Amino acid sequence: MILSTTRFGDLNVDETQSMEFPEGLPGFEDCRRFVPFEHAECAGLMFLQSMERPDLCFLTLPVRSLRPDYCLLLTPEDSELLGLPAGRPPRIGTEVAAMAILSVREGQPPTANLLSPIVVRVATGRAVQAVRPDNRYGCREPLVPEEAQCS
Repeated sequence: MILSTTRFGDLNVDETQSMEFPEGLPGFEDCRRFVPFEHAECAGLMFLQSMERPDLCFLTLPVRSLRPDYCLLLTPEDSELLGLPAGRPPRIGTEVAAMAILSVREGQPPTANLLSPIVVRVATGRAVQAVRPDNRYGCREPLVPEEAQCS
């Protein structure tokens, strides 16, 4: 199908690859279907384009590319929405994909939201923005550790 977008023009997307957020995303509850895609000029980054709003697109990275030891924690409600068994963390990469939404602001270093990643059940395409019930990670985690930044 052809999907018209504000930032990328018309995209030829495979609807079977779309993600469904049964409750939408916080702040965007009316947007429930997104399609992931990589842009040739931004290898490694994943864009989540809304199928309802041509102007809404999120930039993401897999959580494990940011923190290889990332520990996913879902609430029982999020597990239920995804159709996963409660009481055990799902396996990232096989059962679920977990992506951090990136924030890029002019004049500031980019950050990643590891507090509430996008979690997609691979088998069904159902997705949630899973807000962790603890403070193990933050919503503005630096992409590059302080000591690795050039001056």
